[in-house]
Amino acid sequence: MARKMQMRARKVGDIAELMVRVAHPMETGLRKDKETGKKIPAHFIQNMTVSHNDKVVVTADLGIAISKNPIMGFGLVGAKSGDKVTVSWSDNQGEKDSQTISISV
Repeated sequence: MARKMQMRARKVGDIAELMVRVAHPMETGLRKDKETGKKIPAHFIQNMTVSHNDKVVVTADLGIAISKNPIMGFGLVGAKSGDKVTVSWSDNQGEKDSQTISISV
C-alpha cells in the first residue's frame, strides 16, 4: 500500500510547526463521471486528530469542502525536539490511517 501521509514537524523558536499531507481523493459526491454521467460516490476525510506525546491537542471535523490531497498545518506551543506527534484520520468509507513522527530541530 502506498503511503497515505507525509509529515514534517520541526522546532521554530518556541513553536513546533507540523505539516501533514494526506493522499486522498476527497470526492464530494456531487461530481459526475464524464464518460458514464453517473455521480462519483462521496469519499472524504471526516475526522483528523493530532496528539502530542499521546495527548490529543487538535481534533478537526472535515468534509466535502476540503481539496484533494489536503495539506494541513498546525503549530504546537511547548513542544520540544524529540517529542512524538501522531496524526490520525478516518473517512466516510471506513478508511483510516495514523502516523507518528518526532519533532526535529
